Amino acid sequence: MVEQSSEVHIGGPDESTVMERSSPGSTTTETETRLADALADVVGVESVPVDVHFFDGLGANSLVMAQFCARVRKREDLPSPSMKDIYRYPTIRSLAAALAESAPAPADAPATLSPSAGAMPPDPVTRTNGRLSHTLCGTFQLLFFLGYTVVAGFVTAGGYEWVAAGSGPLDIYVRSLLFGGLGFVTLCAFPVVAKWVLIGRWKPGEFPYWGGTYLRFWIVKALLHANPMILFVGNPLYVLYLRALGARIGRGVTILSRSVPVCTDLLTIGSGTVVRKDSFFLGYRAHAGRIQTGRITLGRDVYIGEKTVLDIDTSMGDGAQLGHSSSLYRGQAVPDGEHRHGSPAQPTEVDYVRVAPASCGTVRRAWFGLASLLQLFLLYIPLSVGGLYALFNEVPAIRDRLEPAAALTLPELVYDALVLSLTLFLGFVVLGLAALFTLPRLLSLAVRPDRVYPLYGFRYAVHRATARMTNIKFFTWLFGDSSYIVHYLRGIGYDLSHVEQTGSNFGTAVQHESPVLVTVGSGTMVADGLSVINADYSATSFRLSRTSIGPRNFLGNNIAYPIGGRTGDNCLLATKVMVPLDGEVREGVGLLGSPCFEIPRSVERDSRFDDLRTGEALRRALTAKNRHNLRTMALMLFVRWLHTLVLTLLALASVNLYGVLGHIVIASYMALALALSTAYYVLVERCLRSFRRLRPMLCSIYDRAFWSHERLWKVPDHYLNIFNGTPYKPLVWRLLGVRIGSRVFDDGCFITERTLTAIGDESTLNAGSKIQCHSQEDGTFKSDVTTLGARCTLGVAAHVHYGVTIGDGAELAPDSFLMKGEEVPPHSRWGGNPAVETQEAAVRPAGTGRRTSPSVDGAAAATVN
Repeated sequence: MVEQSSEVHIGGPDESTVMERSSPGSTTTETETRLADALADVVGVESVPVDVHFFDGLGANSLVMAQFCARVRKREDLPSPSMKDIYRYPTIRSLAAALAESAPAPADAPATLSPSAGAMPPDPVTRTNGRLSHTLCGTFQLLFFLGYTVVAGFVTAGGYEWVAAGSGPLDIYVRSLLFGGLGFVTLCAFPVVAKWVLIGRWKPGEFPYWGGTYLRFWIVKALLHANPMILFVGNPLYVLYLRALGARIGRGVTILSRSVPVCTDLLTIGSGTVVRKDSFFLGYRAHAGRIQTGRITLGRDVYIGEKTVLDIDTSMGDGAQLGHSSSLYRGQAVPDGEHRHGSPAQPTEVDYVRVAPASCGTVRRAWFGLASLLQLFLLYIPLSVGGLYALFNEVPAIRDRLEPAAALTLPELVYDALVLSLTLFLGFVVLGLAALFTLPRLLSLAVRPDRVYPLYGFRYAVHRATARMTNIKFFTWLFGDSSYIVHYLRGIGYDLSHVEQTGSNFGTAVQHESPVLVTVGSGTMVADGLSVINADYSATSFRLSRTSIGPRNFLGNNIAYPIGGRTGDNCLLATKVMVPLDGEVREGVGLLGSPCFEIPRSVERDSRFDDLRTGEALRRALTAKNRHNLRTMALMLFVRWLHTLVLTLLALASVNLYGVLGHIVIASYMALALALSTAYYVLVERCLRSFRRLRPMLCSIYDRAFWSHERLWKVPDHYLNIFNGTPYKPLVWRLLGVRIGSRVFDDGCFITERTLTAIGDESTLNAGSKIQCHSQEDGTFKSDVTTLGARCTLGVAAHVHYGVTIGDGAELAPDSFLMKGEEVPPHSRWGGNPAVETQEAAVRPAGTGRRTSPSVDGAAAATVN
């Protein structure tokens, strides 16, 4: 039997009771017989003994067991197990005994969770405006974007002419400072003015998509996301800016998350609170056809960990803590001084504030903010504006075209664009790598590990600058998913011990806070989305420490690994797992969920390609993969440079027409660049797929079919974010191959395999949600189709794995992880990590299926107090 992690409490019968009932002398019950028959049908064998271990004895895996759970869930005569039940009770006999203890309530008295327990009354009906409102909203959004670009173009062109009229370097500097400074202040002030004029004060409530209220909401949200004040995250100035937007924030608050809260009047943060990066506290959510707004209240000295989600109508008392990879569901409240972690949050004794306070008063914060402004206005802005002026006046390809009498010839235009784009692109790549391989090591000398420093001083500025510089996504995108990522990570400071090269040691998304304090053991593989937490924060101090990941580990997607993580050698850390910070060091096991529990490290199915992982077979396969990855890297560099060339060509053509059509040409450049970029990358992805749809696969990472699939992950998709919350985002998804229905609301979802994904009409995809139609575990790659029915809702930062089917009208709670192979019944509500059906799903429209029992820990997982 798989032992549960000592840190995790799962409700249901005591394990000793289950073992007593599972003794060899026990008589097989009717429930056990039915469960065994169902599992035999799924596995394809004649019979399954009631005492055989699902994984060790039967050789099953999580996908097979998910199919078993889905089949049992459809039967009226059996209780419904969850995947967490499967892992904790891995025999038919122990599973039946456990489920008997959590039998469903009578059908005539369905149990629902109260709002204080983290759930709201079910509302399966999607209420949204019709097709006409959808079309009108999209039209107004397009007109707003075009109007914004026109105004920006006119201002930019007029400002350039004024700067160019200066005489001498000092005059140019002063004019650049004045124009750039005024432009920066305007860009920062405009969202504040727009918010107060269009919205006034945000209030709790809801309104449908695509209507007039939604349009005003979207305008404010779009302006906030395009706001240069995001550059000041982690700075006291950012807190002041949120106050100007209506947020009630006390003294000494530190916010490190770049996720900008939109409904700021509904946000209250007490003094001394710390909010770590990659946290969501938006003040709104999209749900069943409507935008819902609600309060988020944090008391004094609250700590919010990394990769967390705070849903609307949540609160935390003074001194409360929420650990990393955790969430509060709607209605959850954490009392004063209590600590919580998990998704949804559960009680814990872990203290997440692990650094002593330091002297950091109001004067220090004020001086830091003032110094940041002076640095921006006296250095960065004049250099940026003056640099553009120098580019326009020192580069003949641009300067000559600004002359009214300049003659345009196509060969000259192409030649100038080639030279300019190659210079800019190669200069960025070469000089960028040179800087990254030298500066972080030099800057690390100023910030010593394991030493407490006050916030908002010189060392804090050095630390933040190092983190920004070494987390540039371009280079991990270029080198990731290849053998060459280890050389890049070593170059910026990672300690990778003796590397056992696999050709896929790290994915394309790896981030950290100090690269010189990261150690990864030999033989460890990381799928994607790893965030190494090697900085501790309090309200007044920070400390850098080494974070070590053991050897022969495998880390799945979207994991935050903290300082002092209690995992050792040969562990499998599943997608979105919460790495434990207490208890014994886990070795030779798998960990799943938030909070985590133990699962088998590997199963028989995952070992079928072991012959390709050692010896001569590995050497030949790795050599072939390296050659293929080199070609892919060269191709992707060419694709990115060609995109730069297209934009440069468009810019030079616009400059050439400047004297003819005036500022209109400059004003239209931004819109044309977006349209061309979108069309370009859609075409690139389709070409890489040979205009065919992907097919489900189960293969080794040394299979050429996987290499072709892997190449698709290199296609840039950052341009998609600008379409969030508009009718154009589903249109772009459709162009990329997603089978997507009408009037789908996408507020920031990410889809990895577009042609393996199907989404029904009027579904809702919240910010930070992800549909991932593949899994890479050690050396094995698996992919399958994932289907969402009509009017489904994915919560904020929810993660859906491959081979999943979600029925019409079903909902997945924020920060949930829906495991591979799951089948979510229509109009049901699922939540948690891993996701299970929650109690409030018992109330359903007639004819949509039977009421299912909650998981063995359903009530405990949802209740905070």
